[in-house]
Amino acid sequence: RPRPLPQSGRKGIPLKNSNVYLFDFYLASINFYNTLLHLPPFSTTTTLGDGLELPSSEHLSVADATWLALNVVSGGGGFSGSQPIGVTKIAKSVIAPLANQNISVFMLSTYQTDFILVRERDLAFVTHTLASEFTILKVVNGETVAADNLGITNGFMKPKLVQRPVIHPLSSPSNMFCVTSLDPDTLPSVATLLMDVMFYSNGVKDLVASNEDSEHIRFFSFSLIEGYISLVMDVQTQKRFPNNLLFTSASGELWKMVRIGGQPLGFDECGIVAQISEPLAAADIPAYYISTFKFDHALVPEENINGVINALQVSQPEKY
Repeated sequence: RPRPLPQSGRKGIPLKNSNVYLFDFYLASINFYNTLLHLPPFSTTTTLGDGLELPSSEHLSVADATWLALNVVSGGGGFSGSQPIGVTKIAKSVIAPLANQNISVFMLSTYQTDFILVRERDLAFVTHTLASEFTILKVVNGETVAADNLGITNGFMKPKLVQRPVIHPLSSPSNMFCVTSLDPDTLPSVATLLMDVMFYSNGVKDLVASNEDSEHIRFFSFSLIEGYISLVMDVQTQKRFPNNLLFTSASGELWKMVRIGGQPLGFDECGIVAQISEPLAAADIPAYYISTFKFDHALVPEENINGVINALQVSQPEKY
């Protein structure tokens, strides 16, 4: 059941890692000891909550649009009781219909559940597109209620599933990744480590490692949503955390990544998530999906990576 999370929207803020030092005072002010758990309900490493203003700079650009987060929940439960559905489970019912209506989306899969970010100005069209398949709910003053009928009918055609070729180049880094979480009460013990991993660990050691393995990339995702923490990191970074601190599955499942894009994808292009999720859904391969300004990233079980690459390459035009 897609529903927008509580009220205030967020603006995407792409920031080059090499320029982080210009803003380190402001980033450090997001104090992991006291402030982090009191940020607005939807915050990630690429968004900053209301009330925190960064100085103007040529190194910082903010997208004009404000985005709202929708959560697909099965069984009518709230976020706290939901489970990750995965982008492939909603490819035909959510992702494809929105792509057919030229609605741009960002996808964020977390340890707990999955979110679809849409522009605030598109919300009425999103609601109308999905209303035939889902009950649309919204959060008002902490309560989940039925969304109002927005009454969009004129000139609005029912979306149809169409074939969408993968038009962006694909790559699969050599890293192995884990999707995990941690108890918010343990944040003080790893605050310095988190700051180092997210903003400062791009020094000589990383350059040496990069030269030794050209297919290895740096990727770390931290999400804080309604008090729940989600982390995506490679196994090398995982080893830097204290033993038994991170939540992992009983099977210790690891994931491989497919990275989408050869140049910044930006915010405007429609259908990127659909291009990837539909072939995976057809092959019944589960995936986590994380959209960013520069690349999109699909995480699949390591044993499925060859099948994923084959399925996506079949969907690519010959020029790729």
